[in-house]
Amino acid sequence: MGLFTNTIDMRVVSCQQQQQLSILPISNPRNSNPFPLHPSILIPRLKSSPKLGSSTHQHYIVNICNNENRRGEAQEQQHDLFRKHNSKSAALLLSQHQEHHLQPLQDPDASQNPDQDDKMLQLSTLTSLSSSNRRIPQFPGSIKLAPDKTSPLPLFNQRDNDDGDIDSKILMRALEIRRNAIVDILKQLMRGSKFSITYSSNVISRLPDFIDHVMVTAASMKQLPEFSHSTFDARVKIVIQNSNVIPLIRWLKHNSLTYPQIGKLICMTPRDLGSIRGLIEWLKSIYVKGRFLGYVLTKASGVLKHRPEELEELVIYLENNGVRRVWMGFIVSRCPQLLSFSMEEMLSRVNFFLEMGINTKDFGTMVFDYPKALGFFSLEEMNNKVQYLKEFGLGSEDVGRLLAFKPQLIGCSIEEKWKPLVKYLYYLGVRRDGMRRILTLKPMIFCVDLETTIAPKVRFLQDIGIREEAIGGVLVKFPTLLTYSLYKKIRPVVIFLMTKAGVSQRDIGKVIALGPELLGCSIIDKLEVNVKYFLSLGITLQSLGEMIADFPMLLRYNLDVLRPKYRYLRRTMVRPLQDLIEFPRFFSYSLEGRIIPRHKVMVENQINFKLRYMLPGPDEEFNMRVEAAIERRRRFESGGMDDKTHYYQTNSFSERIQS
Repeated sequence: MGLFTNTIDMRVVSCQQQQQLSILPISNPRNSNPFPLHPSILIPRLKSSPKLGSSTHQHYIVNICNNENRRGEAQEQQHDLFRKHNSKSAALLLSQHQEHHLQPLQDPDASQNPDQDDKMLQLSTLTSLSSSNRRIPQFPGSIKLAPDKTSPLPLFNQRDNDDGDIDSKILMRALEIRRNAIVDILKQLMRGSKFSITYSSNVISRLPDFIDHVMVTAASMKQLPEFSHSTFDARVKIVIQNSNVIPLIRWLKHNSLTYPQIGKLICMTPRDLGSIRGLIEWLKSIYVKGRFLGYVLTKASGVLKHRPEELEELVIYLENNGVRRVWMGFIVSRCPQLLSFSMEEMLSRVNFFLEMGINTKDFGTMVFDYPKALGFFSLEEMNNKVQYLKEFGLGSEDVGRLLAFKPQLIGCSIEEKWKPLVKYLYYLGVRRDGMRRILTLKPMIFCVDLETTIAPKVRFLQDIGIREEAIGGVLVKFPTLLTYSLYKKIRPVVIFLMTKAGVSQRDIGKVIALGPELLGCSIIDKLEVNVKYFLSLGITLQSLGEMIADFPMLLRYNLDVLRPKYRYLRRTMVRPLQDLIEFPRFFSYSLEGRIIPRHKVMVENQINFKLRYMLPGPDEEFNMRVEAAIERRRRFESGGMDDKTHYYQTNSFSERIQS
């Protein structure tokens, strides 16, 4: 044994000679300030230490030598870097040193540090920590208790206080563990109630507020004497079973509610789940369909705070003002916000429309056509829109009739819809009276999009040859044009007129400008039928195109109107077809009211006029024309003029009368 010990001593001495070290600093790696010890003190104590076996003793000292060899190479590059042990080796060496009352050699640079005493105290604290007993076991999510003021670890306490997020993270982790436990229990209970795994997971993932409510309630039950010794899982099961949430989920699923709607409803009233069932039963009584039940409850803010009796009072009031009860389900499904109003607010909204002259019958149909007009917008916003409509020259009753006919106007924005449209129409030459006509005849124009609906149609009218200053008149004359589809309605009609009706490209702009109503006619049921009829009379396609250019409304008449007039013209009046080609407006006059009476007058007085002089103008002008013709005939018979002069004066006088 002595020989072995001498051999170890020789190895240590050789290591020391190789490194030529006078001081071997040993420090704790957790402390940046080294605590130096002289190797002449450490080595003898290691040899005589009874706590280490011979093999351990040998192995430990050999490791010291190896470490010293590596440390020596590092110190050649940087002399300020000291060798550091871990906490256990430092505690062992310090305990060996304290047993023999050996004082460590101080580093010469240590005296220059004024805080050396505090750092020495920190080092001793770390040493006591390394040699302390077994730590208290911790598990993920456990809550760390507040440290004792007498704790010998001021450094660690100070670190935890500086980093305040550590305690909050631990607390949140503990709460997450509790939530996961509640989720697992709830899944087990739902699986026991024959819910599928997927459906259970989807519903539970939408119940965060209800899970927190269960966690708080189960934790508070610990204070009750009957639950003081029960586990947390047992208390959670009791809370879930008492809430009847699982039967409620099954009942809501049976009523066609989706699992997002179920989760939102339960989270809205986690403490009073029974109110959900009663409210749904009331909604069924006003004819709300199953797939809209969840939508109404989730979209109507605060509806769960109202009792069914209060909601029934609102419904009865609307019934008294023209809204039928069978409509109520449709209205509430489209505007659930109606159920969130108090009785006072509902009274003010209904009176807002009734004060504009809308009767109860029109009010009921208005609410049915557009429920948001009553319950979606604020009173201030609706009043601003009514005042803007009055700027077009409409009275309060006119606006009321307009809203009753087209309540969607209330849903249009003034800044985004109406002002850009008014500016665009004014640029096209439409003034306030024309805008009032457009608004009165087709209020839907003020609801459509300007860029995608109106502007492309105006550009198309310009492309077919309508002058820019005439487009405003076309829109005022037939505002419904702006509501037609460009590619399904307007373009096909124009193409038909140019290819099947004989209208030339030069005249198509004139035809549309004079008769924009043609764009609203059906090609198959109206235009094509009339074109075939005129062609069957012997009129050529080119002549028909000229007739349409002169009188575009020719194609809008029904055949029941055209046939009697044409038959009377050809059989009774015995007029040639050319007279009809020259004056296609003949079909616009009444057969019984104008054509037959004036023809009889001409026959009785034995005179004859062309159709363009016979039919236009009132009866007084026609009688003056007849008297003038009779006078000229009398003078002709007396020999005062020849045939040419008589014919010329008759027609010239008729033209003057007509002009």
